[in-house]
Amino acid sequence: MRTLLVTGGAGFIGSNFVHHVLEHSDARVVVLDALTYAASREALAGLPQGRVELVVGDVTDAALVDRLVGGLSGEDDAVVHFAAESHNDNSLNDPSPFISTNITGTFTLLEALCKHGVRFHHVSTDEVYGDLALDDPERFTETTPYRPSSPYSASKASADHLVRAWVRSFGVRATLSNCSNNYGPWQHVEKFIPRQVTNLLAGGRVKLYGSGANVRDWIHADDHSSAVLTILEKGRAGETYLVGADGERSNLEVVRLVLELMGRDPDDFDHVADRPGHDLRYAIDPTKLRTQLGWSPRFTSFEEGLARTIDWYAAHEDWWGPKKAAVEAAYATQGQ
Repeated sequence: MRTLLVTGGAGFIGSNFVHHVLEHSDARVVVLDALTYAASREALAGLPQGRVELVVGDVTDAALVDRLVGGLSGEDDAVVHFAAESHNDNSLNDPSPFISTNITGTFTLLEALCKHGVRFHHVSTDEVYGDLALDDPERFTETTPYRPSSPYSASKASADHLVRAWVRSFGVRATLSNCSNNYGPWQHVEKFIPRQVTNLLAGGRVKLYGSGANVRDWIHADDHSSAVLTILEKGRAGETYLVGADGERSNLEVVRLVLELMGRDPDDFDHVADRPGHDLRYAIDPTKLRTQLGWSPRFTSFEEGLARTIDWYAAHEDWWGPKKAAVEAAYATQGQ
């Protein structure tokens, strides 16, 4: 049986990937996760014990990482690296965890991979490319120059460069993917879409940064998961693939759609202070992934995916409810 070591597999996107792998393959999964605030054991609860093992530990722990990577003996075994600090606002307040997890953690993995010769997939973000003008007809491609604008995106750009260097210099069998903004189950309530949804579910109001003109390219976490699994199975070592689902929406469009889907007036929201250095627009061109590897998204309708996500949060208040007050208190100190 194939074994996948999934770093950050108890976090938002990582746990969705674990669920997807169990549903669409016969692989066994070992999850390495530090169980920081954005991860949860609940996201892995109920999965078959014989196929999922949770190891609580830090991706910067060289001895632990070496042991886990060294335990992957099959030719088809692989490491899938989701573990990352990823919230832009947090990176502006304290960049140090982003440097540790995103850069040192990736380096630690690469050293173990180099030693043991295991296949590797590195999950990154479209934010490494900076942003595009709102009226720019172009989208990010695999050859777009890097222009990170926050400590978070800079740390992910650094990690990407490390992976490519280890591929070229040491022959690590790695693929990379840069994905657009994810939404779906198990996303922490500090993030944009779950924050708005849970505000309404908790009897509060939707909050919109600045004018809401900033554009994000949204993809459901299950579609991101299927793309990563496709790259693992069909991707060429050393190649980068961009993952997107043609989901460009302005923040204003998103909050209005959330309000509409939840039976509220689409203009019933509050404007709050904008994020410092807020990137204008992200847009992914996934042509290479679609044409070379034959991948396509399941959620071609953002409205459908968002409606399912709203239903999930409505049914899981026991999970997000205890986190909500602290998140809103932190935003309030920033005028948001």
